[in-house]
Amino acid sequence: MPSCTNWPESRRCLRTALFALCLSLLAGLLNPARAGSIDIRNPQLLPADEGGYALSADFRIDFSPRLEEAVAKGVTLYFVLEFELERPRWYWMDEKLANRSQTWRLSYHALTRQYRLSTGTLHQSFATLEEALQMLSRVRRWQVIDQSLRPGDSYQAALRLRLDISQLPKPFQVSALASRDWNLNSDWLMWKFTVPQPIPEADPAPGTAAPASPLPAQEAR
Repeated sequence: MPSCTNWPESRRCLRTALFALCLSLLAGLLNPARAGSIDIRNPQLLPADEGGYALSADFRIDFSPRLEEAVAKGVTLYFVLEFELERPRWYWMDEKLANRSQTWRLSYHALTRQYRLSTGTLHQSFATLEEALQMLSRVRRWQVIDQSLRPGDSYQAALRLRLDISQLPKPFQVSALASRDWNLNSDWLMWKFTVPQPIPEADPAPGTAAPASPLPAQEAR
């Protein structure tokens, strides 16, 4: 392939790249592949031990054959989980209170014949892709809100999980733009979150005597 060092060669390289992209688009139209999908199930915001609120949710992740093949051949896939929380305001734009994201890396190691799921410096290995996806599909106690929220107030929460195409190797990014079977995203799931009121302490039943306070110990003689 010529090195595009001057204007005529640059134009020729550009035409070649556009032609290749058109062929990829045409191949995708003539031979549509089964696209993958992600569904979000049962998102919950619960008080966290450290204060604030933590998110738990389940996902149904359906891989396309193209993605399964790519992982098996050593392509690392990056999945991004995004959470947002807003306070609706009728007099102005909604106030954004939280905007969090977390990234997982899914890869296959041919030497060990294991799939690896990593986030930050932590990773786990699995014998099959199904086991790795099962772990990815369960989010538990993810701290997303640090501040306390006023009981009785309502907020708009939103959540989605997506395959980050921008972190794929460059040749695969071009294929992802031309073929929908590389697009693995959930829609934004939005729900109303109302902070529960604290449960008042129960008063003692009528006729029930309050526990007697301990008597002071007698001094030894």
